[in-house]
Parts: sequence; structure tokens; C-alpha cells
Amino acid sequence: MDNQDRSGGSAGPAILAVPWECPEHLVLTAAEFAAAMDLHLVCAFVDPASYLVEWAGSPELPGASLDPAVNDEAAYPSRELLGRLQEILARAEDVSWSFRVLNGAVAPALMRLGDSLGASMFIVGGRRPGILSRFERVLEGSVAEALEHSQRRPVLVVPAVGH
Repeated sequence: MDNQDRSGGSAGPAILAVPWECPEHLVLTAAEFAAAMDLHLVCAFVDPASYLVEWAGSPELPGASLDPAVNDEAAYPSRELLGRLQEILARAEDVSWSFRVLNGAVAPALMRLGDSLGASMFIVGGRRPGILSRFERVLEGSVAEALEHSQRRPVLVVPAVGH
């Protein structure tokens, strides 16, 4: 794993919006695409239990949790997600990648990261089936649609398996 946010070629990295479920199909498709385009892949997880305290704050001021209960598992969900990414991406060939944890609303957090890295594109998962996913889209909206309407970078939507 390469922990540097850089591209393999002259273009900026591809940013993969990694959901908590971390679907293998989504991650491997993004890795294959990034490798084929000679782009560094930045796997970005937006922690839904946190909010951005300060955009350019000091490292001692991380995003604060919205959950008042102290729970180590909830406090560090990214550790588990990073392990899953390492397991999946170990099977990918010729891909340079890194992992970022972001805070705040998903689409704006991804756009800030894209701006700061000079990203070439975003890669997101398609709509998941089920009532809970439909309810989440009604409340929060679609990340792909928000990215498509709010910034200029291309957005690659990888359909969920079976769709």
C-alpha cells in the first residue's frame, strides 16, 4: 500500500467513495479502473458519526462524534474498514492506493478532498436495493447526484452486483 496521495501519471488521483459495507465489487472495479488509467486511487470513507469541526484545524482537533456514548468500536470504525480494504486490494494488481477518513456530509467532504488533491474523478457505488437504502436516499440524497450537480469532475457510478 502506498500512503502517499499522488497519481501514477500526470493526472490527479481517482477518489473512491467507500461505504461502510465496503463492497468487494466496488473496490476491485475502482482499483482496476485506476490501474488501467495509471491513476493513484484514494479510498475515502466519510464517517457518518462525525462532523467537521474545522477545515484547516490542528491535528489535535479531529472531527467530533455526534454520538454522546463512548464506544471504541464506533470511535474507530475506519480501522476495520482499512483492514477490509487491505484484504480486497491485496488481490488487485498494479494499483497505487491510500486511505482517507473524512468528516461531515458525504458529498461536500468528497468535493473538499477532490479540490485539495486535484482529483481527476470520483468513483461511487450505485444505488443499493432495499427499503432502508431508499429511505436513506430520501433523507440524505444520492451522493452520485450531488457530486454530478455540484462540481466539474467526472463521476463513475459502479452498479451494485445484480443490477
